Amino acid sequence: MKHDFLYSVEREYPVAIERLWQAWTTASELEQWYHPTELTVVPGTATSVPDEGGLWTVAIDVPAFEFVAYFFGWYKHVTPLERLEHTMSYTQSKDEWLALDENAPHHKVVLEFESRGDNSWVKFSQFGEMPAEQIEATTVGMQSYFQSLADFLEEN
Repeated sequence: MKHDFLYSVEREYPVAIERLWQAWTTASELEQWYHPTELTVVPGTATSVPDEGGLWTVAIDVPAFEFVAYFFGWYKHVTPLERLEHTMSYTQSKDEWLALDENAPHHKVVLEFESRGDNSWVKFSQFGEMPAEQIEATTVGMQSYFQSLADFLEEN
């Protein structure tokens, strides 16, 4: 599978780098914010083992279209407080999600982190294959995830 650059989203948050890293790598925290602002994570579906070879999973309820978006992948590179790289597979089939097929079609995600004084910055870049007309909507979707993260960090 080709892993061409598709898009990136970045944002600075008014928290320490350790706090931002924790939000991205702790399953219980991902479960609270890793979704677009208008959706929610299915309780009990977030997994995160942020070590090389470790698994991550999440399922997002999409009631308006009567399906669940299931995501899973494996961490490929972990440099604490600096960089995460992982695969990302997507399915609407719970059975496929539960099977956790490492050979399933996937994209590559690179997360870069940086401390900026009292703030911290993160950049999410996605690589893979996607129709050009879908890239803009996907970018807007990830911007919504970043807003969910901002809301979560403000409250926690």
